[in-house]
Amino acid sequence: MSHWVTIWRAAQLVGVPRGVLQQRVRAGEIALNDGLVSTDALLALYPQAKMEESGLLERVVQIRDEAFGKRLRERLLPSQEVLAQRLFRQSQELADVQRHLQRYHALVLALRDQLRVHDAQAGGSDPRFTDVLHQLNDGLARALATEPVDLLDVMDDLLKVMSAQVTVRPSGHQFTVEGHDSLLQAGMKAGLKLNYGCGNGSCGMCKVRVTSGQVARCMHSDYALSETEKAQGYVLACAHTAASSELTLETLEAGGPEDIPPQTIVTSVRAVRELAPDTMLLHLQTPRSHRLRFLAGQSVTLGLAGGDGARASHPVASCPCDDRNLHFYVPRRDDDPVAVHLFTGGLKAGDHVTVHGPQGDFVLDETPLPLVFAACDVGFAPIKSLVEHALSLDAAPSIALYWLSTRPDGHFLANQCRAWSAALDNFEYSAFTHTDAATGAGQVGAAMRADLFGIDSVFFVAGPAAFVDALCADLRAAGVPPAQVRREVVA
Repeated sequence: MSHWVTIWRAAQLVGVPRGVLQQRVRAGEIALNDGLVSTDALLALYPQAKMEESGLLERVVQIRDEAFGKRLRERLLPSQEVLAQRLFRQSQELADVQRHLQRYHALVLALRDQLRVHDAQAGGSDPRFTDVLHQLNDGLARALATEPVDLLDVMDDLLKVMSAQVTVRPSGHQFTVEGHDSLLQAGMKAGLKLNYGCGNGSCGMCKVRVTSGQVARCMHSDYALSETEKAQGYVLACAHTAASSELTLETLEAGGPEDIPPQTIVTSVRAVRELAPDTMLLHLQTPRSHRLRFLAGQSVTLGLAGGDGARASHPVASCPCDDRNLHFYVPRRDDDPVAVHLFTGGLKAGDHVTVHGPQGDFVLDETPLPLVFAACDVGFAPIKSLVEHALSLDAAPSIALYWLSTRPDGHFLANQCRAWSAALDNFEYSAFTHTDAATGAGQVGAAMRADLFGIDSVFFVAGPAAFVDALCADLRAAGVPPAQVRREVVA
C-alpha cells in the first residue's frame, strides 16, 4: 500500500538531493497531494531504489562494527532517552493501527455472518447476497494475504526512529535531527537562518514554540522561561532535541543580512597554518557563550590586540553551521596588517583577535535554480562558505564551481573541490590558470557558456575587481539577468 511522505523524506529515501525532486515536481513528473509524495510514485521514478543503495542499511550495519561502533552511535543515533521516547511513540501508533485493523476485521466478519443468515433465510435465491459474500471473502483473502514488503515503507519507519523530521512555520522549511544534535544545531547544519545568541541556554534568543510533536531536554539551560511561555509550548532550541519522529516548530528566521545584528566578539587564535607559500589559514574560535551569527558569504573586520589598533576586513571562509570556528584565507599583502602579522609570526595560537561584523550582502537567497560559483585566488573564501551552505540546504538541482588562479599557489584547496566533485553527482568543478585576472575571467566565461548554455542559473562571482568586472560583463553580454548575478570584490 502506498504511503505519503514529504519531499524532504522522499529525497532521503531514494538518495537524491531535495532540489532534484522539487525540479521533477515543477516539471510535472511527480504529483503532490497537500505537499506529500506517494511512495508508489517514487518507486515508479526510481525503481532501482533499495535500502542498500540509499546508504541507510550500510549505516545501520556499520554501527555493529567494533571499530566504528562508538563513533557512529554518537553521530547517527540519538540518546537512549530520546530513542526510547521515539520507539514508545511509534509503538503507540502501531498499537492504534493494530487495534483499528482488529476492529475493522471483526466488523467485516460480523457483516459476512449476518449476510449468510439473510441469504439462508432467502433460500439462497437472491444473487445480490451471493455477490456481496463473494466480494467480502475475496477482499478478506487479499487483506490477509502475505505480500512483498515495500522497502521504502520499511526505510521510512526506520528513519523515524533514527532521526526526526522538523518543519518550521511559517516558512515551511524542513530539516532532520540526527544523533545528539539539538534543534538549533540540526537547523543550522541544514542551512536555516534561525535566531539565536549564545547557543548554550543563557540568553533565550533561540526560543521556539512547539505546535506539534514532542521534545526532550538535551542540555542544561540557565535561561528561565515564564510559566505562560511554558504553557504556550515554548522551549529553547539550543537545549532541546526532537523526541518524536515528526515535529513542528513556530519561529521567525532571518530573511537576509539586514536581520543579522552587528556583533563584537573577542576570539582566540586556534591555529595558524600555511595553505600555500602566499596564503595562510587563520582559524579563530569564539567563546562558548558568545558565538558569531553570520550568513554564508559575509565578511568581518578583524582587530588585532595591541596599541596600534590594526584592522582589516576578510570574508569568512567557513560555514555558519559551525559558528564557533571561523576560518579565514589570508593572502600575503604588505598593506594588510593582519596578513603582515600572520606572515611574520606575529599571530600564534592563544592570541586574541576581535571580530566586528558581519558585513556584506553576498549571500545565498532561496532559489530553485542551479547555482554557479566563480572564484579567483582568495575570492574562494566566501565562495567556499556559500558552497558549504548550499550543500547543507540540499535544494539546488546542480552546483558548478569555477576557480581561476593568477599565481602558482592560487588553487590552495583544490583537493577539497575535487572531493566535492567526486562525491556529489550534481557538483562540477573546473580549474583555470592565467596570470591576468581579466583574461582568465574570459576563459571562465567561455567555459560557462560551453557547459551551461541554455540553463537559467544564479551566478556568484568573487575575486579581485578586474576578474569580477570582466566576468560579470561577460555574463550580462550572454543575456544573464542582473538579478541572477551576485558579485564580491576580494583583493
